[in-house]
Amino acid sequence: MSNNMNEISSYEIISNISLEKFSNSTVTIIGGGYMGQEYGKALESLDISNVTIITNSNKNSKTFSNKFDYKVLSGGYEKHVPLLKKQDLIIIATPTELLFPVCKLCLDYKQNNILVEKPGSLYQNDLKLLQEKSKGCRIRIAYNRLCYPNVHLLKKLCKNEILSCTFDFTEWTHKIPFDKYTKDEYRLWGISNSLHVISLAFELIGMPKKISPFHQGSLDWHPSGSIFTGSGISSNDIPFSYHANWKSAGRWMVEIMTKNKSYRLMPLEGLFVCEKGSVDWNPVPFNSTSTKTKPGVLEEIAIMLDHNLEKDCPLITLEQSINYINVATQILNY
Repeated sequence: MSNNMNEISSYEIISNISLEKFSNSTVTIIGGGYMGQEYGKALESLDISNVTIITNSNKNSKTFSNKFDYKVLSGGYEKHVPLLKKQDLIIIATPTELLFPVCKLCLDYKQNNILVEKPGSLYQNDLKLLQEKSKGCRIRIAYNRLCYPNVHLLKKLCKNEILSCTFDFTEWTHKIPFDKYTKDEYRLWGISNSLHVISLAFELIGMPKKISPFHQGSLDWHPSGSIFTGSGISSNDIPFSYHANWKSAGRWMVEIMTKNKSYRLMPLEGLFVCEKGSVDWNPVPFNSTSTKTKPGVLEEIAIMLDHNLEKDCPLITLEQSINYINVATQILNY
């Protein structure tokens, strides 16, 4: 641990991103749904106007045209990706089952700086194929919660001091829209959705080197289990435990314990501290570059457009995403 008190942390960097330096960038968003529109808002906040939207849906095309002053191309990615000029950044925000084929096509047509919505694919083999195909290119998977300013502040506050960790990835199954996604996405919901929490916990403490997972029950749409518990040791020798009960109540949560304090991300967008000898959880204030955009999204875009930012605020590589899927496969009995 550095003794230099003037050392700039990832928190200072990610909470003070310039909103002016990216205005000349060229960006294409592929996918006009909810996340595509969130990326559109972030690009507006970064004052980037040279933006192209590729969407397959006339409805989404009209929505984008009404909300943003961007070039909107309807008719699908297969029609328009081959005609794209080289972009500073491609953002892929399609339905999950299209993330892999769209990224593959972008690589075929020499786009080499690509941000792909999480999880990149439900299947490790797809990501391994992209790894092989993308030599010399930069592909990152958009786990936006890992770019939350509060998460980077937590890293700063407990650097080299974490003693243990626990997390909860209970899903609100009564809120899941069962007419929106593919059968495989529901069957692998832990990869599609719960990895938001699982990845965050392991980014803080290191990936598991030992893990003992337990599972019980099942759901019609998720046959591998409905209750998940387990424990293990991370690569940084930090003990951890986890719990999730998809048939009961609860919420996502990550808790980090140090010698004198416990820190809690609950909700994940907040940060709370409990001092030793107290039972009170008090909010920890933190700064954000933008409060007008979905947390972490603007930050991801800035890091993709300024490679120097990634030295201190690394995004998730294909290799890391493959490792996440492997961990989720163990935890969720896939």
